[in-house]
Amino acid sequence: MSDTRPAERYIGQRLRRREDRRLLTGKGRYVDDIRLPDMLHLAILRSPHAHAIITEVDTAAARSAAGVRLVLSGADLAGKLGSIRPNWVLPGSSVPDRPVVAVDRVRFVGECVALAVAQSREAAHDALELIDVGYDPLPVVVDEEAAIADGAPQLHANVRNNITTRYKVGGGDYAAAASQADHVLRLRLVNNRLIPTCMETRAILAAPDDDGTLTVYMGSQVPHMHRRWIAETVGIPEHLLRVVAPDIGGGFGAKMHLYPEELLCAWLALQLGAPVKWWESRSESHQATSHGRAHTEHLEVAIRNDGRILGLKVETLGNVGAYLSNMASGGPTVNTVNFGTGTYRIDNYEAVAKVIVTNTVPVDAYRGYGRPEGAYIAERAIEATARHLGLDPVEVRRLNFVQPSEFPYRPYGSKGVFYDSGNYQGCLDTALAMFDYASRRAEQSRLRADGRYRGIGVAAYTEMCGMGPSRRLGMIGFDRGGWESARLNVDSGGKVTLFSGSMSQGHGHATVLAQIAADALQLPVDHIAVVQGDTRQVQAGHGTFNSRSMAVGGSSVQVCAGRIVAKATRIAANMMEVDEKDVAYDAGRFTVPGTDIAPVTFAAVARMDYVGHALPAGLDPGLDETLFYDPTGMGAPSGVHMAYVEVDPDTGLVEILDYVAVDDAGTIINPLLAEGQIHGGVVQGIGQALFEGVHYDDNGQLLTGSLLDYAVPRADVLPAIRSSFQQTPSPTNPLGVKGIGESGTIGAPPTIVHAVLDALAPFGITHLDMPLTPHRIWAAIQRAVLCHPERSEGSPAA
Repeated sequence: MSDTRPAERYIGQRLRRREDRRLLTGKGRYVDDIRLPDMLHLAILRSPHAHAIITEVDTAAARSAAGVRLVLSGADLAGKLGSIRPNWVLPGSSVPDRPVVAVDRVRFVGECVALAVAQSREAAHDALELIDVGYDPLPVVVDEEAAIADGAPQLHANVRNNITTRYKVGGGDYAAAASQADHVLRLRLVNNRLIPTCMETRAILAAPDDDGTLTVYMGSQVPHMHRRWIAETVGIPEHLLRVVAPDIGGGFGAKMHLYPEELLCAWLALQLGAPVKWWESRSESHQATSHGRAHTEHLEVAIRNDGRILGLKVETLGNVGAYLSNMASGGPTVNTVNFGTGTYRIDNYEAVAKVIVTNTVPVDAYRGYGRPEGAYIAERAIEATARHLGLDPVEVRRLNFVQPSEFPYRPYGSKGVFYDSGNYQGCLDTALAMFDYASRRAEQSRLRADGRYRGIGVAAYTEMCGMGPSRRLGMIGFDRGGWESARLNVDSGGKVTLFSGSMSQGHGHATVLAQIAADALQLPVDHIAVVQGDTRQVQAGHGTFNSRSMAVGGSSVQVCAGRIVAKATRIAANMMEVDEKDVAYDAGRFTVPGTDIAPVTFAAVARMDYVGHALPAGLDPGLDETLFYDPTGMGAPSGVHMAYVEVDPDTGLVEILDYVAVDDAGTIINPLLAEGQIHGGVVQGIGQALFEGVHYDDNGQLLTGSLLDYAVPRADVLPAIRSSFQQTPSPTNPLGVKGIGESGTIGAPPTIVHAVLDALAPFGITHLDMPLTPHRIWAAIQRAVLCHPERSEGSPAA
């Protein structure tokens, strides 16, 4: 193993993920793989009613069942556990109380009402069937518009009209813009409710030790935050609680929240003095793990005849389910309507958001959280403008884009939204060239004459990610900071262990963080080991969400490594008996340029630091640095995506023929893994656009309770996604990165919707809500043909 770093920088190289071989050969270690002696199993009895008074819970028969250790109701737990509290509460919000287990009232199908702990998973579930619960059903409301209507059932006494949070934002004068407009368009958009369908469902294992400590194994995106939340709610001193996140089979936001099950496992393990495991089945996941999206938006768009948007007015109704989950007050508000103008210069903007409770599974962060919804507002508005005026949607976007010279840019004069850098025109030009736009338009026209319906979709997006700084988060109601920590420990042989507070769920952090450290330390990348996901080993952290791992976590590594090099330089200077300022460091060697003094390697300096024989006066031993990096701002990634589709009018089936993604995420650390992030995000965005949608009946029963009813994309219906990057470095962090994990889920939904609507244009169809399922498309075509029979042959719409 060479001590000399290759001449080429590691940042920008397409290194394969270190963990791939282990995971692909079945050597991964997930929570449910862990077996401990005397382990007990927890099963949860869940409410079959969406809204009801609990009149009784009879657990006597269940308690006497074979293999059962404990059976409890919500009343049994009252006063022994704290309530589940959200971590982001926007100022002015009304927060309903959420008990860990319902005591006297249930508010959604799937809410915990009782539990059983037994010697086997099967025995625990058998015991649930012996628990007799009496319910007195109450009126139900599942739709966000219905929930705020007069006479709607009220879910919580302290939440008036079912609205927990009201939020307004904007700038300019929308009313004046509308009065000057040639047209005012009105749209109603539905951003469909989704289920974060991770390959691995949630699982928890809590294990007490003889020394009074408790270890909780869980697939957590935020291990240190989970440690704090569990400690505070269960009443465990935080220093006695260890959270370990082993391999995680996907998170997408759903595994960063506080749920009843981790609290119950922790409390029960302490009470019973034995390990307690809970594992979530797929159907249970659909009603126990948070959902995503679930918005209705009402838009007014004031436009000129040339396609310029003069003003935009938005009302967002965000359905957050029965309770305010972890970040629920901020999703439909700050994260959505703040970004409603997208990549476009719309100076006159007026938006209001309402956060609404309903008798459904709580809704919280899901990949992008608010930014896909915000981009959808902007993109449907710009697309509707082009369609209404009969203009090329590409040129209407170009006309309205924020120009490169305007960065840094504050949309509509906002104080809270700040786009640090970008070049939307550049992304568009690259996408058009890759897509061969002019040729595709010509082909589309020829095929329409033959009765084939192809469509071209385009969408642009931007967002802010890498949440920070901490001071700003405090101002908008967060009970956490925006910093991230890194510790670099150099051993006596010059090898480095990096402890990062970020948390990988398949992102490849062990590879990319090592690339950052290797470049900063000028060492071979295989000299860097990466440790994450253990609160006993890793000093502190906020974990991974909001595309923050590189912008904040990576920057903490970069700055921390600089401190290691600075200290090592002082030691090397002392070893060579020269002034520190005369020492140069390159490729793992310290030299004194212009002299014949023999170079000193980084490994030799590490050894000298370890033995301490020749350290500068006043310098303590130890090449070991810990850094808490708090960002000064947030980066604003952006991009343009394009799709080419064909719609079969006889079946409504959509075939995606091509997909091009051009994304600007600033500096790209590892293009191979960045492409993987784009591909994964685009697939999830395609899922929202064409396949996925949660459905409830009027009684609050979940109709999409398993993968038999809830469709997700399959490989055989997906295109080859062609990806390219424009690199406009961010000035907000030392790496120049912006974040990339959410980009695909933001850009793909409007891109696919626009492509399908473009294909359906000959039928006069101008709007359909997601998901654009075959039945929904087919039904729209039938209605269009029934009203206008001349369109059945594909003649252009009047």
